[in-house]
Amino acid sequence: MCGIIGCVGRGSETLDTLVHGLSKLEYRGYDSAGVAMADERVSLCKKSGKIEDLRDALESATLSGSVGIGHTRWSTHGPPTDANSHPHQDCQGDVAVVHNGIIENYQSLRDELVAAGHTFTSDTDTEVVPHLIEDALAEGAEPEAAFRQAIARLEGSYAIAAVVAGTEAIFAARHDSPLVLGLDDGATYLASDVPAFRDFTDQVVYLADGEFARLDDAGWEVTDSDGVSVEKDVDTIEWDPEETGKSGYDHYMIKEIHEQPRALRQCLRERVDEMAGTVDLDDLGDLSPTGVQFVACGTSYHAALYGAHLFREAGIPAQAFLASEFATSVPPIGDALVIGVTQSGETADTLSALRAAQKRGARTLVVTNTVGSTAARECDHAFYIRAGPEIGVAASKTFSSQLAALNLLTLGMTNSDDAREVINALRELPGDLQRILDESRAEDVAEMYADAGAYFFIGRGLQFPVALEGALKMKEITYKHAEGFAAGELKHGPLALVTSETPVFTVVIGDDEKARKTVGNVKEVEARDAPVVAITDGQTDVHRYADHVLEIPETHERAAAVLANAHLQLLSYHTAAKLGRNIDKPRNLAKSVTVE
Repeated sequence: MCGIIGCVGRGSETLDTLVHGLSKLEYRGYDSAGVAMADERVSLCKKSGKIEDLRDALESATLSGSVGIGHTRWSTHGPPTDANSHPHQDCQGDVAVVHNGIIENYQSLRDELVAAGHTFTSDTDTEVVPHLIEDALAEGAEPEAAFRQAIARLEGSYAIAAVVAGTEAIFAARHDSPLVLGLDDGATYLASDVPAFRDFTDQVVYLADGEFARLDDAGWEVTDSDGVSVEKDVDTIEWDPEETGKSGYDHYMIKEIHEQPRALRQCLRERVDEMAGTVDLDDLGDLSPTGVQFVACGTSYHAALYGAHLFREAGIPAQAFLASEFATSVPPIGDALVIGVTQSGETADTLSALRAAQKRGARTLVVTNTVGSTAARECDHAFYIRAGPEIGVAASKTFSSQLAALNLLTLGMTNSDDAREVINALRELPGDLQRILDESRAEDVAEMYADAGAYFFIGRGLQFPVALEGALKMKEITYKHAEGFAAGELKHGPLALVTSETPVFTVVIGDDEKARKTVGNVKEVEARDAPVVAITDGQTDVHRYADHVLEIPETHERAAAVLANAHLQLLSYHTAAKLGRNIDKPRNLAKSVTVE
């Protein structure tokens, strides 16, 4: 979603620092960008389009000051135009504001301000904020007090930063949208995500909901809504800024696909006792769930479906819910443990679902990649997947790490007859995955079917979430129609869509009843002349009915899901590359969805 950067203390380098920070936030998805600088006046430059368009516009712009804010916008209110780009100003041009989130009562505020004589130049909800600050300043309030008065009028979700003419400071506040400070010798940064300033510092302070921050040449201070100073912990970011580069790959996505073996090792490290066949979850305490309810969105929802299956196999009742549906219609929870799965820890729908569960008295746990995220702070427990930074909008290594982490959770919370077998398979997983990445023929298959009109993905059991994820990846980065189904559901309607122009990708693992029935479903589509691509460990005769086979080594079906998914990730990537798509920043999508 939209990105924010702010900087104080870098003198003449401030503007370059802001633009550099914006470039590090491109992965979040955006359609316009802008910056504002403050000294005795406020000057700004903003453009629809990409950051390169902003750079071009800055060549003929005159901005001055050592304090500034910047923004990448993902359109919600109004189309992506120069006028709707952030920052937004008041009537006098003395205030500039950037904002992530949605101000729900903006229309009533706008009507009130227009009636009072204010002139608006955009369609956005954000523009009410500088005008509210302008009114408070006109009534004699100091800039920080004026900012607080404006924030007090807002309803909705927001991360907001503002600068005011004649005041070399940044004022910021958050509610349901992330903000983090970066601390460096002589300089302080503000951003919606750490990569914006990670090249300059690894020292960070995470703002909580309802907190305000002031950044100026004297340093920084965080206060609550009453203006009382809040003592904050300073955390250290463990990952190196080099990890957010492409390292010679054409795209972040393919780099991150190839980083999966390392990510899995990081996820498993010091959590598994291979000799004893046990998993150490002592830092989570004694959870002992009698039931589990997962809440998640998108790729994380597919991981949640996988996790719910694992708990059910272990004898624990478990369900996976779309977080957006759970939040608006909370099902009976009882004494179930509610587990949120969210890569960023900032997904608005998932946060709302977790908060709804907490209001019902439920214990909550989050499975996330982001230390210090809102979900990690608000939940009773946090379990980190340790995948490292992921820049590509379409999740890749975070999904495989979520699957590994959910295996660890179920093994640590339940009694499983095959725990030692699963742990051995997890131990071998990074090496098995590396062989697939080195040897996969997915690129050849992608070449053959890149021009297909639609794609179907099928699987059963633990492979059904993999089929859903395979279809989602294809949709996200190729813009082609793709659907995932439980294999047995094909004959209940979707089979009407199967033609000789509809490749069907089927995941067939093992030789049990699920695998044999899936082979039967393959025969159904083969009889209708559909091309079939089988992702299989070769334990059935599915190869007899498939046009192409993508092989994985024999392993436990839990680990097999991760290996099969790697083939499907490569398939989508190479299809999108052949079609010339913008793989790392697919249209209309954002990395972290912080609005509901």
